Amino acid sequence: MNAAHLAAAAPDPGGLALFLAQAAPAGAPVGGGLMSSFTMMAVIVAIFYFLLIRPQQKEQKKHQELLTTLKKGDQVVTSAGIHGKVHTVKDDSIVLEVADKIRVTFDKPAIKRKLDAEAGA
Repeated sequence: MNAAHLAAAAPDPGGLALFLAQAAPAGAPVGGGLMSSFTMMAVIVAIFYFLLIRPQQKEQKKHQELLTTLKKGDQVVTSAGIHGKVHTVKDDSIVLEVADKIRVTFDKPAIKRKLDAEAGA
């Protein structure tokens, strides 16, 4: 059943069937070939990589570098928004002093950023 039969069988107020009938003549090849499809797919993958994957990897590397350079006395902010001073750095956790003599233990990935020395906590 071709597009002309579809237009006759069901009324289409939007003209979609008429558009489809005019879009591709009966004997015309559809698409640009296999190489064109692969090229378009490669372009889409490259755009996806440079806009989404690469920036995320750079951000993860920067965060990992932040975690490895933390030392006692640094002012930090956790992902929950808690401000504190690094009291102890362990392999997989950090003890923050959030108030005078009040210490809380966090996993290292919970540290969001380090505050500048002049900004304070």
